[in-house]
Amino acid sequence: MKENKSFLKNKIDINSPNKNIVPVTTIIDSTNRLSIGGCYLEDLVEKYDSPLYVLDEITLRNSCKAYKKALEKYYPGASLPIYASKANSSIFMSNLIASEGFGLDAVSEGELLTALKGGVPNEKIVFHGNNKSDKEIEFAINNKIKVIVDNEHDLKRLKEISDSLNYDLEIMIRFTPGIECHTHEYIRTGSFDSKFGFGIEYLNTLFEVISKTKHLKLIGLHAHIGSQIFELDPHKDLGEIMVNVILQAKEFGHNIKELNVGGGLGIKYMQEDDPPSIDEWIKTVSLSVVQACKKNKLNLPILMCEPGRSIVSTAGVTIYKIGSFKEIPGIRTYLSVDGGMSDNPRPITYQSNYSACLINNPLNNNSKNKFTVAGKHCESGDVLFKELELGNCKTGDFICVFGTGAYNNSMSSNYNRIPKPATILVCNGEAEIIQKRESPHDLLKYDVLPDRFIKQS
Repeated sequence: MKENKSFLKNKIDINSPNKNIVPVTTIIDSTNRLSIGGCYLEDLVEKYDSPLYVLDEITLRNSCKAYKKALEKYYPGASLPIYASKANSSIFMSNLIASEGFGLDAVSEGELLTALKGGVPNEKIVFHGNNKSDKEIEFAINNKIKVIVDNEHDLKRLKEISDSLNYDLEIMIRFTPGIECHTHEYIRTGSFDSKFGFGIEYLNTLFEVISKTKHLKLIGLHAHIGSQIFELDPHKDLGEIMVNVILQAKEFGHNIKELNVGGGLGIKYMQEDDPPSIDEWIKTVSLSVVQACKKNKLNLPILMCEPGRSIVSTAGVTIYKIGSFKEIPGIRTYLSVDGGMSDNPRPITYQSNYSACLINNPLNNNSKNKFTVAGKHCESGDVLFKELELGNCKTGDFICVFGTGAYNNSMSSNYNRIPKPATILVCNGEAEIIQKRESPHDLLKYDVLPDRFIKQS
C-alpha cells in the first residue's frame, strides 16, 4: 500500500459521510494534533489505553439522517431504513439507530437481544440467517419479530412452530435476484452460487407451498446483491426484478406490502475510492421501484433498505501504540503495534486496505519512510499495512487507522488470549465508554476444569 497524507486535506462531506475517509468532526489544529469529536486522540489513549476503538457520534447521526432525508425526498410511499447490526452490534448502536427512527437487521439471538435491550421497537426488527435454530426462531416469535425465510428448512420449521402455537406469523422471503455485484463490475445470471436465499427460479413453487399453509402470511420480499458496492446500475435492475416478483406472488394470492432491497453501499477507505453518495444510492433504488410499480399499476410497497457499513464504518477509528521496529535491508522495515488481527481481522481475511496516520504529527510528509505495519499475534500474515508511508516515528508513538467502525469490533476475537479493546464515544469534546476493555482475567471466566482434574491436583 502506497499512501500519503493527502487524504487528510480532502474537503469533508458532512451530508454523506461514506464519501469521506475520516469522521466528519476530524480536525488537525495549529499544533498539528489530531482530534475527533472535539477530543484529542493522544488524550484519549492516555486516559483509556490502547488499542482503542473510537466512534464519532456526529458522523453516525449524519449518516442516519442522510438515509432518512433521501427516502423522504425520493420515495413517495412509506419507507423504513434498517441498520445491518452485523457491522457493529452493541446496546449503544441499537439505542442510537432507534433514536434516529431506524429499524434493525439481526442474524442471531444475541443480536436480537442486543437490539431489544438497546430500545429498538420489535416491530422494526427483522430476523435474518441461513441456519436459524429452533431456539432463535422461538425467541423471535415470542418477541413478535418478523422472520425472513431463507430456505426450505426455515420454511418447514416456521410452519411447524406456527401450527403448534396456532399463531398467524407474518414472514418475508429472501431470494437471489440473479445480480452479482462487485466493487467495480457486476453480472446478471439466472442464479448464482450463494448460501443465502431461494433461487429466483424456484419462487413459483415456493409461493404455492406458502399459500397452502394455515398460519404463514407472506407480506414481504428481500434481496441483497453485494457489499462495498460502487455502482448504481445494479440497483436499477434490482428494483424492477423485485416488482416483477411481487406480480408473481400476486398470482398465488400473496399481497406483498414490504420490499427490502438490502444494503451494500460502499465507503471511501482509500484516496482512490469513489463511492456514490447516500443520496444518489437512495435515489436510484427509489426511482427504480417507483417506475416499476407505476408501469405495472401496483401500489407502492413499504420500501426497506439495510445499510450497515455506510452507517458506522467512517465514524470509527482505531488507535495503536507503536512497539518494535525490524529492518530487513533492501526488503522492508517492520513496525509492530499493540493490536492486529484480533481487533481487525479484515486485512488477513479479505486483504482489506485502510488509510492511517500518526496522531501527533498527521501531516508530516517530510519523511518518505515506508513501513509494513505488523500486529503482535503469532501469525506471519498478521499485517495491517504494507508499505504505509509515515513521518518520522519511534516506539511509543501512536497510529490512527480510519474507517474501522464496521466489522472490526464485531469480528474481533481473543486469538492468543488477547483481550478486546474498549470502545469510546466522542461528541462535542466529551468522551464516554460504551464498551469496556477486557482484561486477561475476563478471558478465564468461562474456563472450567473437570472435577476429576481438580481432585488430582
